[in-house]
Amino acid sequence: MQYRATISLIILICAALAIAGCTGTQNTPAAPAAGSGTVPAGNSASAVNLVVSPVDAVPDYNFVMADVGEKDYLGNIPVIFQGGMGQIHVKKIEVTLYRADGQVKTATIGTKKGDLVELEGTKQTDRVVVRVSMDNGQSYTINDVLSPYRTRR
Repeated sequence: MQYRATISLIILICAALAIAGCTGTQNTPAAPAAGSGTVPAGNSASAVNLVVSPVDAVPDYNFVMADVGEKDYLGNIPVIFQGGMGQIHVKKIEVTLYRADGQVKTATIGTKKGDLVELEGTKQTDRVVVRVSMDNGQSYTINDVLSPYRTRR
């Protein structure tokens, strides 16, 4: 009987410690608004801009693709529009490059299959986000990837 009470007490204390450890708050600085180009004090640009986010679930009737190519030795990143079922509904394709040095560059791709834009990245890891705006007012993020610098093979 005493053995069961001791085990129950240990389990209760462990559960209380686990719950208490998961409900604490952290005192971290707030991240800047997306695209603001500012970095909070104490954070590096790469810590803020180089965190990828999940892409949006695009309905089949609006589905389109864009390929973010491999960065070349100069740091240039090609982005090619590949089309798709929803190509007829595409109004605008915007590519945002978050460079490792903290700069943010934006470019627009044409809406025809095979249209290309080449962004000038760095010789470090950069982040590329492709956002598509449709004729019905909807916008979808279809790519959010890191583009590492090519090393010599």
